[in-house]
Order: sequence, then C-alpha cells, then structure tokens
Amino acid sequence: MSAPFPFTAIVGMKDLQLGLLLNAVSPSIGGVLVRGEKGTAKSTAVRSLAALLPRLDVVPGCRFSCDPATPDPRCPDGPHEPGTGAVRAGELVELPVGASEDRLVGSLDIERALAEGVKAFEPGLLAKAHRGILYVDEVNLLQDFLIDSLLDAAAMGVNHIEREGVSVRHASKFLLVGTMNPEEGELRPQLLDRFGLTVEVAASRETDERVEVVRRRLAYDDAPEEFAARWADEERALRERIVAARALLPKVRLGDAALRQIAATCAAFEVDGMRADIVMSRTATALAAWAGRTDVMAEDVRQAALLALPHRKRRNPFDSPDLDEDKLDETLRQHSGEDDDPDPDGPDGGPGGQPPEGEPPQDPPGDSSGADVPEQRDQEPEPEPGQDQPDQESPEPQPSRSDARPDEDPRDEEAQDTEGGHAKEKAPAPASEPFKARTLSVPGLGEGAQGRRSRARTPHGRTMGARRPNGALGKLHLSATMHAAAPHQRARGRSGRGLVVRRDDLREAVREGREGNLVLFVVDASGSMAARQRMSAVKGAVLSLLLDAYQRRDKVGLISFRRSEAELALPPTSSVDTAAARLESLPTGGRTPLAAGLLRAHEVLRIERMRDPSRRPLLVTVTDGRATGGPEPVARAHRAARLLAGEGTASVVVDCESGPVRLGLAGALARELGGPAVTLDELRADAVTDLVRAVRGTGTNTGANTGTRRAA
Repeated sequence: MSAPFPFTAIVGMKDLQLGLLLNAVSPSIGGVLVRGEKGTAKSTAVRSLAALLPRLDVVPGCRFSCDPATPDPRCPDGPHEPGTGAVRAGELVELPVGASEDRLVGSLDIERALAEGVKAFEPGLLAKAHRGILYVDEVNLLQDFLIDSLLDAAAMGVNHIEREGVSVRHASKFLLVGTMNPEEGELRPQLLDRFGLTVEVAASRETDERVEVVRRRLAYDDAPEEFAARWADEERALRERIVAARALLPKVRLGDAALRQIAATCAAFEVDGMRADIVMSRTATALAAWAGRTDVMAEDVRQAALLALPHRKRRNPFDSPDLDEDKLDETLRQHSGEDDDPDPDGPDGGPGGQPPEGEPPQDPPGDSSGADVPEQRDQEPEPEPGQDQPDQESPEPQPSRSDARPDEDPRDEEAQDTEGGHAKEKAPAPASEPFKARTLSVPGLGEGAQGRRSRARTPHGRTMGARRPNGALGKLHLSATMHAAAPHQRARGRSGRGLVVRRDDLREAVREGREGNLVLFVVDASGSMAARQRMSAVKGAVLSLLLDAYQRRDKVGLISFRRSEAELALPPTSSVDTAAARLESLPTGGRTPLAAGLLRAHEVLRIERMRDPSRRPLLVTVTDGRATGGPEPVARAHRAARLLAGEGTASVVVDCESGPVRLGLAGALARELGGPAVTLDELRADAVTDLVRAVRGTGTNTGANTGTRRAA
C-alpha cells in the first residue's frame, strides 16, 4: 500500500484542516462534517489525518480495542486484567454507503452457529472504530437504517446488539467524520446535530493556488513514497503539536466571561437544545490549547461559533447554512468582559494583540477568520427607507378574468400578456408560507431505494415471510432455514453438535418497509397562473411538497411550461434545496403549452427509468387545466396524459383553479392521467379529504418495474 497523501501538503483548505485537527486534540468535540463540491480534497484530508493520530495502547488480541489501563468490563472478549498492552496506530474505519446493518453493528456468526451449535458474535465496524475514526464518505446518501444504528452508538458510546438470540454490549467511542456534496441532498437533522463541527469547502479561484494543487498531486501520483518523505518533517512537527495540545488541554481555563459569550451566541442564533453550547465550549477550549494558551479568549469563541453553529441553526433544508458574522460580532461585543480583550487599543470584542510568547511557530489553519468585521460594517451606508419593500410600490394585480367567467375568450390574460408579439416577463412571485403536506404515495409494492414514502420490499422492515434466495443470500431467516433442514437431521453418519444444512435449506427473510420515489413536478407557469397571489400559493404548495420529499428521502425534479415550450428547470436530484431555489426564481407569463409539459415529463421519466429502474415515479402536475397555443391544445394535452397513464405512471393533479365559477379542466386532465385531482387546500395535512385513500383508490395494482404499472 502506498503512503497516504501528507496532511501538511494539502493546499488552501485551512478551515478543513483546523476542524480535523481540533477533533484530534479533543475527540469529545464530536467529529466534523465536511460539505463541499466534488474534487476539493475532502476525502484526501480525512484519510491523511489518520497518520497524525497518537498511537494507542490496546489489549493484545482484543477485537474491541480495549485500553489495558482501563479495560471495558463488558467487553465480549474479556474480562481483561489491567496491565501492559500492545501499541498500534490509530484506526481509520470507512463505512461504505451500501453497507449492511450486520456489517456495521455486528451479528451472529452463522457459520459457527450452524456448524458447531454455539452462539458466537462477529464484531462489526463500530467495534473496529472504537478509539479511532469512523469515516463516512457521501454520508448524506447513507441508508436510514444505518443512520439509526450510527446515532445510537454515537449518542451512548456503546453498541448494543439484540438479534438471533445474541445479546452483546461493547464500547464504541469514535471520532465521526463525514464528507458530502450538498447537491446530492441534505442530511437528516438528527444526524446533522451529531457532528460537532461543520466545514464548508470549495475549490480556490486563485490561479497560483490551483497550480500548486495540481503540481503537488502530480508529484504524489508519480512517486508517493518520495513525495511523503519530503513532507516527513512537517508531519512529525504537526504530530508533536497535537500531542502537546492534548497534554495542555486539561489545563485550559474556560472563564465565566467566555462562557457567557458562548451562551449568548447560541441563544442569539436560536439553536435547538444545549448541545451547541457544549460543543462550542469544547471547541473554544481546544482552540486555546492548539494556540498554546491556558485561557480561552474572545477569538476562540468566535472561531468556535463559525465551526459549531452553521449546521445547527438550520430549521429546514431550505435555510441557508451561512452564519451572519455581523450578528455574531455584535453579540460577542455586547457580552464581552474586560478580561476578553488583552489589547485595550484593539477593536471592540476582537482579539487585539499578538499571540503570547512560546506559541508554536506554525500558524494554526483558519486564522484568517478573525478579520476586523465590525469596523467595516460600521462604515456601510444605511439602506434608504422603503428600499427593502418593493411590494409596496406595485399594487397586487387584479384576479384574472379566467376566474370570473366560464367561457374562455382567446383574448384572455395570456393573449393580453404580450408586448410586440413577445410574452412579458413577470417578476417571480415569492412563495407563501409552507405547510405540512398530506402524504402522496405510489400504489403497489416496489423494490426501490430505502425511503419513507411508498410500500416496498426492503432489506429492513417488518418480516413478512421467507423465500429461497435468488442469487446471493440476503438476510437469513433462521427459523425457516432450520425448519427446512429438519427432515434430514437423522441421516446416517451424522456426528457433531451442529445442524446438517444443505444449500437448498437456506431461506432469506422477506421484509416490507418504505421506499423513496422520484417525485417529478410539472408546474404551469403560464399567464393564466401569473396572478401574484395565486402563484405565491402555488409555490407555497410545491415548496411544502418538496419539504415532504426531503423528509421521505425522495429524488425530485422540476419541469415548468409556458409560452410555447416546456423547460427542465431541475433534472432529478436528491437536493431539494436546489429545487426550492429554482422554484423561487421561476418566471411566469405567456401561453399554456400543457401538452409540451406532459411530453417533457414522459421523456424525463423514460431516461430515469433506464438509469434507476427500481425507483418508481410519482408525477405531480400543478395546473388549472387550461391549455392554449396550437390546434386542439386540450385534446393534445389529453393524448399526452393517456401516454403517461399507459406506462403506469402514478399521477396526482394539483388543481389551482380559483374563483366562484370553475371549468373543471384539471379534473378532466386527472381522469386522463388515471389519478386524483386535489385542490391546494386539500394538500394540507389537516384537511378533511384523505388523499392517501384517494390516491390508492383510483388506481389499480402495479406490476414489476418494467413500465407496466398503472397510475395511482
């Protein structure tokens, strides 16, 4: 195996390096989540950190890495007598996204159980990661059942297994490090809060820095050992600094003034619970130890807030993760004490002077964040009165005439919404306040990715029965296997305590859970929908469905149609916050090419079915049902709808028609699609209408994932 890329050779990732080093100094911080675009050395930095960790004393032969000075009394390999142990390097354990639950938590050793008739525990990755690093690349794509097990172990520091007649508990304290690309979807809030710190990374836009990154990477790829040898001195110095900071950590004093700043900052940013206060305190203490100081200063509190709070202040996936640094500086200044400012001539609430003598010569990564923000803010001009209230200058448009009379005039608002033959652009209407949406699901039983929307056969869930494995053996159904093997247990020549089990006797469990779907939104953005109040309600409804899709682990896509064409505003993705941003800026105006929107949806679903045939789609069409432009626009739209229904696409039409007189065009479209039509009010979870029953009641059974499913 080639030498890992040296940690000190990484270019331009100061905040990333700082977050990882602070956790190496104080593992009680709780790990770090690294967010950023692809190709930004996230995984390289994490794997490089393992070489810097201090070496561990372990009990020889213990599979659970017990400390010989204080062995775990519940260790399955114990009991261990206190004494001298073996020394080994810190462990970096990688958890693959597609790992099984048995691989993570451990399981019964089936081979020994069947062959020898004994209960033996086979440790998982949580045992191997004890006192080391548990690294999850693409942590946002981790299956829900793995996240649940990971949360339990991270919260208690203990892995508890109760399965197949095995009851085992063992210590599992690890440094949790995850990397992710936000474009592929966000983390569940419960797991997000378990990461002590978060760091945003992005590729440098400086030419010289990018050149140096490429130069070092090429040199490493050509000769890894030689490249690592050139950085050996820097690696050794950084390793010694980590050891020195760990030794200094118990001596660092967290004064009352710094503690009040921490509490005030967490309260100002309205973070949930008290974990943020605790993590900030530990991080500020580690920062002081890293700088070679025994007192926590205001600069430590500020840097700790920038690392510990951004991912905790998010209330939903559409909130920005950025921290308002002006607000942070103002809060720190208001709650600063005299002891927090060592330089009276320095800026209020800032670090003020130079580092004390004796500080290690190497600057800690991330020092650039202590810029003099308050002075710059004070010089900014105040906004003009009314500048941030553009809506007051433009009165609300009157309701469209299509809502006032049943007969459709060709010279309606779509035709009038032109200047010189071109459709006018409407300023994007803001979305109304989102609400908790009712659950829409795909009928039948799927076999897609783990999620929380529609019924499916999944590796985890309720056990519904047993079957012969088709290919590789899945989760063993122990009782069914023993029942199948029972007839030939009295065969002649049988010896030993174990069972006689043939290959044909093996049975795997059939389980039912929930799957995530592809929710494709087709949104009418034409002139008939462009009334500002009306479009705000539509966007609010779609935003609510997007939030529901995030919680149910769906992929989402967005198609809008207006003028004479349909546009794929967002290809199917797991990033619902990206979909929300595209929805917010959605332009409106022009005619209503409803057929084009449905045909574009058909094409998108055809491509996605080839890419991921097991993920079943749910088509959500948001429209008032009108269709204009070209000959027989309504008839063409209905033919496109029948095409989708014929391929078994589950559909729901959100009827946006309003006014005292309604044409019922959206309902007619829903009938052609083979799904229900629901109003905006009926989308709310507290509505009387049971949408789940409506969706399931209007469809027929679904077949296998071969395009033969009937619509919901």
